[in-house]
Amino acid sequence: MSNEDTVQQIRDRVRGSMSAARGELETLVAFRSVADPRQYPAEECVAAARWVRDAFADAGIEQIELVETVDGSLAVVGHTPAPPGAPTVLLYSHYDVQPPGDESKWESPPFVLTERDGRWYGRGAADCKGNIVMHLLALRALRADGPLPVGVRIVIEGSEEMGGEGLERLVAERPELFAADLIVIADSGNTEVGRPTLTTTLRGTANAVVHLETLAGPVHSGMYGGGAPDALAALVRLLGTLRDEDGNTVVDGLDATATWDGVPYPEERFRADAGVLDGVSLPTSATVADAVWARPALTVLGIDAPPVVGSAAAIVPRASARLNLRVPPGVDAVTAQDALVAHLEAHVPWGAHMRVEREVVGEPFRAATDGPGYAALRGALETAYGREVGTAGQGGSIPLCTALQRAVPGAEIALIGVEEPRCVIHAPNESVDPSEIENLAVAEALVLRTLASG
Repeated sequence: MSNEDTVQQIRDRVRGSMSAARGELETLVAFRSVADPRQYPAEECVAAARWVRDAFADAGIEQIELVETVDGSLAVVGHTPAPPGAPTVLLYSHYDVQPPGDESKWESPPFVLTERDGRWYGRGAADCKGNIVMHLLALRALRADGPLPVGVRIVIEGSEEMGGEGLERLVAERPELFAADLIVIADSGNTEVGRPTLTTTLRGTANAVVHLETLAGPVHSGMYGGGAPDALAALVRLLGTLRDEDGNTVVDGLDATATWDGVPYPEERFRADAGVLDGVSLPTSATVADAVWARPALTVLGIDAPPVVGSAAAIVPRASARLNLRVPPGVDAVTAQDALVAHLEAHVPWGAHMRVEREVVGEPFRAATDGPGYAALRGALETAYGREVGTAGQGGSIPLCTALQRAVPGAEIALIGVEEPRCVIHAPNESVDPSEIENLAVAEALVLRTLASG
């Protein structure tokens, strides 16, 4: 059979399975697998883990089990050994999801897969249950010819959205479970539908919560306003020191001049992807790619202060904010967090009493892209999509990548996935374009076949 015939055969198999794949994704989305028992019963994650285990066993993964991690979540870990002389590929994704948030903002129930205008809507449809289904489609397309042509490891974790610390510990403690020549992290995506993209860098995180206190308690704003130090005003002033006049993130001692050397991110597309309102400028003097992929970025995630409704004419004695610092590749996350804390300490106004809580950091990641696995993956993506492959960064972090880089130093690590910008992952009305699931499944099947033939 010619290579063209092989490609068409795999494409036909995947396309013929898309109706069944939709049913599987519908089942997966119905699991309210938020890895936080305060919000949803833990049984939802357990049920999702069992479904994933059974689905991959049916797809040809021979040795598969549920492994409890130190955070109490269940990771689905499986292995089909490689035939003699063939490499091993690890396929990763996660079955836990972000909470749906305010369900009134969803146009359809978040845990019911719903089709609208050719897209499939539901929490986790893209991040990351659509990627699980993509892995299954690829494996089944190959299994139709007999045993898998390469060794395959499966790792599907259950607490990625809550930090993934459990799986990171498992990587450090049992690296043999992750031994592979190529690791495919399916938790990323293309820059747009139909444009194949390899994510080559990830920013890390160095979060902190800052608490300011200025008074023993609230006092009347009419009697004391103008003289008494307002903790909320102090917090606003402190947060203002973290951006310059153009809106760029500025943290004392942290470099913010790096540039992105991959494909550009056109401003007009970014504005559309991010939903920037007409007339609102971007808070950066850099290019979009520099700002979101190559430089640190500080976001205020939340503020504790009196709400508008019910607020009294009183000076606020204490206020807090949770800060999210994204750390670009080349910068150590702990060093970045140290710089953030030092900046806050140096700029706190009026001698306010300040306390800073440090959160667990996530290291940034940069992939090595010159190995045989990457070459095979590029070729497979180009064949599946009929277009040249681009490279992009990702502003988000996947700490697991750095943990794997340490534990399995000889493995190539590649990031792909179904999560293009229109998916609006983590937001209401998350969705996936089924053509992305289909094309990526074809590409993944092709790369496994290519690696088997050397």
